[in-house]
Amino acid sequence: MDYGLIATLFVIGFIGSFISGLVGIGGSIIKYPMLLYIPPALGFAAYTAHEVAGISAVQVFFATLSGVLALRNEKVMNYKLVAYMGVAIIIGSFAGGYGGKFLSGETISFVYAVLATIAAAMMFVPKKGLDDVPLEQVDFNRTIATVSALVVGVASGIVGAAGAFILVPIMLLILKIPTRMTIASSLAITFLSSIGSTAGKVMAGDVLFWPSAIMVIASVLAAPAGAKLGTRVNTKVLQGILAVLILGTALKIWFEIATK
Repeated sequence: MDYGLIATLFVIGFIGSFISGLVGIGGSIIKYPMLLYIPPALGFAAYTAHEVAGISAVQVFFATLSGVLALRNEKVMNYKLVAYMGVAIIIGSFAGGYGGKFLSGETISFVYAVLATIAAAMMFVPKKGLDDVPLEQVDFNRTIATVSALVVGVASGIVGAAGAFILVPIMLLILKIPTRMTIASSLAITFLSSIGSTAGKVMAGDVLFWPSAIMVIASVLAAPAGAKLGTRVNTKVLQGILAVLILGTALKIWFEIATK
């Protein structure tokens, strides 16, 4: 493998994983378009949409695992929420991860763009008083949490993303979970989701070993640092970063679809 490509993949993995830990997402919202467009733009061989989805799925697994371990002593994780949404999303993501092999690259990109657009719209809805509730008093609707996680799991499994980029807006806006608890819990839920989507992509033969290994190394280094920083940054700043990232990615993917 070319050293320039190795460096490129490492930087993509590091940036995506740092943001993953910072705002409680798997990082595919960043890494999917970067993996799809940056290597060929720099003169390296292009990866197909299926290969990018496979690499992303494996990388998300290790990024979220590293982030969860970094936050295990911070006491901001809602384990009941993780249990309800985690079980539902792992079932859905496995089905979507394996079923994605029967879809075209254009369809995968379309699903990704739709998810990102919905998530972006939700992030710009005001969330007044969200972070005023003490963490130990937080409650949520179990049925809505389970059903939403199942649906998101199927759709996100198709693109090799763990789904946190749309679960986070759902947790903030619909379930009314405080920001820091949302970030920590979504990392754990995303880790569970990534088990299903990773297994599905491996079974489908979409995972390239060396690119995935390079991205995993970057994940283990970057995700814990981002997770630790996320517990100290102002919650409005965290919400703003996530909203901008999701909106920018949605616009980029729609532009690419429209110009093909």
